[in-house]
Amino acid sequence: MPFYTRLSLLLLLATSALQAAAQSIAFTKDQFSNNKEGLREAMRELKDGDTEYNADPARYAQALPHYLAAQQFNPNNAGLNVKIGDCYLHSTTKTAALPYLQKAAKLDVTADARTHFLLARALHLSAKWREAIAEYQQAQPVGGNTRNGSAEALTPNDLQRYIQQCRNGQQLMTHPVRVFIDNAGPELNSADSDYGPVVSADESTILITSRRAGSTGGKKDAEGNGYFEDIYQSTWKGKAWSRATNLGAPVNTDDHNATVGLAPDGQRMLVYSGSNGGDILEANLGGSAWGKPKQLGSRINTKYHETSATYSPDGRFLYFVSDREQGSLGRSDIYKVELESRNPPVNLGSAINTAYGEEGVFMAPDGKTMYFSSEGHNTMGGYDIFKSVFENGKWSTPENLGWPINTPDDDVFFVTSASGRHGYYSSDRPGGLGAKDIYRITFLGPEKQPLLSEEDQLLASRLAPVKQAVLEPAVAVATAQVTILKGTVTDDATKQPVEAAIDLVDNKSGLTIASFRSNSTSGRYLVSLPSGTNYGIVVRQDGYLFHSENFDLPAGATYAEVVKDIPLKRLEVGTTIVLRNIFFDTGKADLRPESTAELERLQKLLTETPALKLEMAGHTDDVGDAAKNQDLSQRRAQAVVTYLTQHGIAAARLTAAGYGEARPVVPNTNKASRQLNRRTEFKVTAK
Repeated sequence: MPFYTRLSLLLLLATSALQAAAQSIAFTKDQFSNNKEGLREAMRELKDGDTEYNADPARYAQALPHYLAAQQFNPNNAGLNVKIGDCYLHSTTKTAALPYLQKAAKLDVTADARTHFLLARALHLSAKWREAIAEYQQAQPVGGNTRNGSAEALTPNDLQRYIQQCRNGQQLMTHPVRVFIDNAGPELNSADSDYGPVVSADESTILITSRRAGSTGGKKDAEGNGYFEDIYQSTWKGKAWSRATNLGAPVNTDDHNATVGLAPDGQRMLVYSGSNGGDILEANLGGSAWGKPKQLGSRINTKYHETSATYSPDGRFLYFVSDREQGSLGRSDIYKVELESRNPPVNLGSAINTAYGEEGVFMAPDGKTMYFSSEGHNTMGGYDIFKSVFENGKWSTPENLGWPINTPDDDVFFVTSASGRHGYYSSDRPGGLGAKDIYRITFLGPEKQPLLSEEDQLLASRLAPVKQAVLEPAVAVATAQVTILKGTVTDDATKQPVEAAIDLVDNKSGLTIASFRSNSTSGRYLVSLPSGTNYGIVVRQDGYLFHSENFDLPAGATYAEVVKDIPLKRLEVGTTIVLRNIFFDTGKADLRPESTAELERLQKLLTETPALKLEMAGHTDDVGDAAKNQDLSQRRAQAVVTYLTQHGIAAARLTAAGYGEARPVVPNTNKASRQLNRRTEFKVTAK
């Protein structure tokens, strides 16, 4: 027998053997003549499944149970396995599609382009990059496929984009970031989908969106995605989160209600409402109860879909996502708007926005680092999380946070604590408690040990985390350049909480750059202070003397958290107030320009209280000659009096006294103590 004849025969036999070993079995009487009743039941399930699957739009969640029932009867039908895989690809557990689509491809060696495409998607979502690329290459004609009367508009360019995403994934996976990714546990997560976490800057409060049972309206989603969305809240108890509780009315309604953003101090919340095509609302925390969410106005909310938003740390600006057409660069873009102005929103431009979708915007408490999710840039599939830093008047090239934070599926709604040490997001990972769960990311520096503290040790042991600690350096979010100032405002005499206004002043310009309020029930406050500014902090309330603090944070100052309880003093004779934003050069008595804002506050107090008389007092530490310290303190006190008299305050209402080093508030034992003793203050002598 000639060689080529023998080779052809061998190939024919091999092909026949392959087809015999892997052949799709039809739902026919010939195949199941010994189980006609089982066949009839399986056919009913198939028919019911097809009714849901072929609906417009397709109801994949409703079709899936019917198909799975039919598949139990006949597991070897290629077309049925394709449909089951397709349903899973449209679910919250997409990776479950892979074995069904692999089986379909084995059962049908002449699988069409659509089957290759669906298998490619399942392989892609399972991070099987090379196999996915091979299947995408076999799916080239899929652009001509139609189903339900509408074309699945996949062009060769779309397929090349998927292939490029796989190549991105290959590259990112070879350079993973050093992180722990821990499931946040049953206190936050349920058997249903939990997502959209937002945290206060000090990581003391977290709010999440959940589709769990017990929702306010008790309604279930028509597409089988669980109950309507409700917002839940939890607080950090030192070693674990408290069990998340439903916020109830008026925040949660019979409709979908989802978390979008939280102010750094946790006193204002941005809420997504499904009304009007999708709008962003704002709720305020009044004491211990959230108020009814209110509209943010037509500049932000339009007839289009507004889906997520975040405050700037000073509360002046809002960054939000919209799919509005005017000024758009892609399917949905990120915009910035100044809340107190009438100016229209500004698209952040092509450095951030792509021709695809952007989503899940979050502005970090440092005021310059933005995290967002994008289908563009160098994503490994779906939405990936990116970060960009605003410096020198422009946004830096977005940086993919990398593997294993990002996955081939959608990774959206990432937020960080002010320290940058922890991030929170939702993900569908093996070993989770439900469909989507909340996860906490701990970023590790390249020289740190995988275990950072007893807190992390406890979290790791309690929650059976998915740990991914590898050798590459972390994304540099752990060096946040911000200081968190927090504490409680109280009445100095009664010790009861006080709701007070807190002004954040740029001492260099003298401008008030932000205003906040302490909580009316607890008196708690929190202020985020990005590095690079000399801040004056002024706490004021009617009936009290103002209280001032100073934080001079040079550019590059790393994260710090300062707890400062503030007792407000009423205007009484004998009351003494330290003016912490009065500045002199070393050894001199000339007022520095940064003192102007504090001096103006003092002038205003005297103007509004005509009978008020004050003694201005200067104090030094014990360094140097006592006589010289006495003279310097007297001259500094007099400099304040001179400023006030030159600005309209009668000299008879003011006296200047220098006490030198004679009246320290703390012992002069170290640098910090001596700084406290070097002060300018006033004492009420008459009112």
